[in-house]
Amino acid sequence: LFFIMRIIIKSSVIELTPGLKQYIEEKFGGLEKFLEHWEQENAVEAKVEIARTTKHHYKGDVFYAEVNIAFPGNHLRAEATTGDIYNSIDEIHDEIKRQLRKYRTGRMESIRKGARKIKEWIKGI
Repeated sequence: LFFIMRIIIKSSVIELTPGLKQYIEEKFGGLEKFLEHWEQENAVEAKVEIARTTKHHYKGDVFYAEVNIAFPGNHLRAEATTGDIYNSIDEIHDEIKRQLRKYRTGRMESIRKGARKIKEWIKGI
């Protein structure tokens, strides 16, 4: 099996259960479709950090999640603090997905723009 993105998970003041690890891997593994133009294996690295912001509070926004995605030529980051660790993970997933979509769209536009200029140049010959 060929993976474009390597996912590294770090937890602080919270136990990383197998279920939580699987949830994170499934969420962020689905983002590979936005990164298909990198051919080499592990060219993209996603660092996901989950944590409790405090040891003694049990109510309120005490769960923190952060993701940093590094790939050749760019770096994206998202973070969220909510009352549930799964909600925090969902929020950073949605934000990083939005950023990846924006990056991919901008990249495709610049490729199309360059192709358009070449086409115009060829017509002028």
